[in-house]
Amino acid sequence: MEGPTIFFTIPLFGGIRIDETIVNAFLITVVIFVLCRVLTYKMEKIPRKKTQIIAEKLVLTIDNLVETTMGRSFMKFSPYIMALFSSSILGSLIGLVGLRPITMDINTTGAWALMTAFFIHYIGFKTNGFKNYMKSFAEPIPFLLPINLIGIASTPVGMALRHFGNIVGGNIIMTLIYTGLASFSSMIHLPAPIFQAGLPAVLSLYFDLFSGFMQAFIFCMLTMVYVSNSAPDEVAAG
Repeated sequence: MEGPTIFFTIPLFGGIRIDETIVNAFLITVVIFVLCRVLTYKMEKIPRKKTQIIAEKLVLTIDNLVETTMGRSFMKFSPYIMALFSSSILGSLIGLVGLRPITMDINTTGAWALMTAFFIHYIGFKTNGFKNYMKSFAEPIPFLLPINLIGIASTPVGMALRHFGNIVGGNIIMTLIYTGLASFSSMIHLPAPIFQAGLPAVLSLYFDLFSGFMQAFIFCMLTMVYVSNSAPDEVAAG
């Protein structure tokens, strides 16, 4: 599988490569910004427009998910979870319009996972205190310190690889199916690869739509669970 196409290089810091992932991520950011502007245009106290109703429904859904999963004290994470969820979904679904999904780049999912790791330790330090949080790595016995440190490092790595691997795997399967059906059409001397119009469309509903939504949901759920678990139970309960 080929990596993202490099469009141009900025001659700074040894060369900053602007590739397909960066450009598509910028396009997704623009789309999200436009959607936010459209859905929140001229909002009213009593919603009557469909766009405002949709916007409020989306916000309430994420707020309820964050409150249920993390607790009321973590409601400030709702905007981040909404941004992460929408970026992940659109980042996978742009493949339906012929663009390379940004989630097929380990740098994308890796950056999201590092953000999760940052929030995990930030909340851990803030709610437990520096001394208690550092001591927790050697609990219940100091012998487990290396294992706990490996677990800390494996959390973002596992999250990044899970999301990246599922999207890449689905793309590879779809490519093999398209190629195989095209070859089959050639073998029986059909004037056009008509078999590519049936089965791939059905499978695309899973590998592109369902899998894209599921991976976004799982990534966000793992983020919320890991972050809330880094705080004491009484803090997470709100």
